[in-house]
Amino acid sequence: MSLNNYQVRRLNTKNSQRNAEWSPFDDLALEYDNWFDEEGSPIFLIEVQAFRELLSTLPKPWLEIGVGSGRFAQALGIETGLDPSSKLLRIARERGINAFLGKGERELFDEESFGTVFLIVTLCFLDSPLAVLKETNRILIPSGKIILGLVLKESPWGRFYQTKKVEGHRFYGYATFYSCDEVVRLIVQAGFVTEKIVSTLFQRPGEVHRTEAPREGYSPDAGFTIISASKSVAASRSTEKNYL
Repeated sequence: MSLNNYQVRRLNTKNSQRNAEWSPFDDLALEYDNWFDEEGSPIFLIEVQAFRELLSTLPKPWLEIGVGSGRFAQALGIETGLDPSSKLLRIARERGINAFLGKGERELFDEESFGTVFLIVTLCFLDSPLAVLKETNRILIPSGKIILGLVLKESPWGRFYQTKKVEGHRFYGYATFYSCDEVVRLIVQAGFVTEKIVSTLFQRPGEVHRTEAPREGYSPDAGFTIISASKSVAASRSTEKNYL
């Protein structure tokens, strides 16, 4: 029996006990997915291009926590996804993603099941971000990596979305945004060592008209930031300064 088949059988058993969960994105599923074809289309392409700079170095199999409707998973070749929204998962499965219902902090997969775990614009929507990061560490192989795609609090886009949150925006009303310092602290607490940061989306909200090449390193002017970190038993000896 392959590793992936074993994961599927075990997860389906646990999901049968949790199929009554509801996500606020259940009521917004189609609207959320349509954003990628409409105003979000150029933003999505810029972000996907930045992720592709890293893919060749990432061990498999891959999992995306917060897979949503499977847009990023399909574009990046991520085989498996997890999300608490049953309606978004239905769309993800139509895109060919091996997608399962559940929350990232729950022990739904066996220890050391994945080579890389992606959280793409997911951290800001989690109830327990540290718990999800610790669970991610548990399910990664010893040489595994976590890849975070983030809109940081201090960025122009972060400030833009925080204003929308205050105004009661249908999506961002549920979001909590974090600074780069805060994210790195969470990563370290969860047992990871930051390895690389990639920045992109330097065009301002409402002014995205062209593609962009990603830039290595952290920039507060970037609307989208990718942080790559590795699982390490020596993580306690690392410091938050890794991102500088």
